[in-house]
Amino acid sequence: MLKNTFCHIPGVSVSGERRLWDSGVRSWDSLSNARLPRRLSDSLATHIRDSFRSLKDGSPNYFSERLQTNQHWRLFPEFRASTAYLDIETTGFGHGSFITTIAVYDGRSIYHYVKNMNLSDFAEDIKRYSLIVTYNGKCFDVPFIENQFGIRLGQAHIDLRYVLKSLGYKGGLKACEKSFGIDRDELSGVDGYFAVLLWNDFVKNRNPRALETLLAYNIQDVVNLETLLVLAYNLKLKETPFLDALRLPLPSPPPLPFRADPKTINRIRTENPWQGGAFTRWH
Repeated sequence: MLKNTFCHIPGVSVSGERRLWDSGVRSWDSLSNARLPRRLSDSLATHIRDSFRSLKDGSPNYFSERLQTNQHWRLFPEFRASTAYLDIETTGFGHGSFITTIAVYDGRSIYHYVKNMNLSDFAEDIKRYSLIVTYNGKCFDVPFIENQFGIRLGQAHIDLRYVLKSLGYKGGLKACEKSFGIDRDELSGVDGYFAVLLWNDFVKNRNPRALETLLAYNIQDVVNLETLLVLAYNLKLKETPFLDALRLPLPSPPPLPFRADPKTINRIRTENPWQGGAFTRWH
């Protein structure tokens, strides 16, 4: 879809892009044969040359900096091979809160990072990717990571919260999953606040099942991000003339390295009859 995109060019709106498509200019390659006003043609040609160069260089930032946030879905799948689906779990929002686990999925392999184990490895490992995908990561995950690690994540960033909102899907990640019929099985009902309880149980009771359940939950988030992105991508294509040519198949979920422990989940629920918190809305 990226090679059919013109709304990253200064002066070309989404509606202006539609007019270009309707006039027969449906891709960067077709611009040379188009009959357009000289000034518009020259401007498009200059920016299209830059676009080809950035695509060849594997530089999605050129496009993400020029596209509206809800149009970042267009970066996919051209940069899919260098994409990391990212999600963090923390102990809260306030002063003194910290990251407990991070999950990363790149469409092939799953990586997990745990406080006091291998969490520090994340800062170097994430450099392998040029594009990250999150849900509400622009407001939560990325600022939290940057603050805790003292780094800047300079990758292009698709935040699915904004893409899905533009399609009419609102609420947190779990609400969007339910809208698409995605079932979490034994993790159903587990949310960001419950993830805090799992970490506390692991630390206080030295319960390895609690950590395994937390990691299963964290990893399920990133695996589902890929599915949601493909679903959103195909829905956005319906707004263009390119659905039949560019539609993507749903990805096959990978084998998951951890399983939730129902006994631990049920015990924590019994011990904490009230469950809820600031995380529940978006996590």
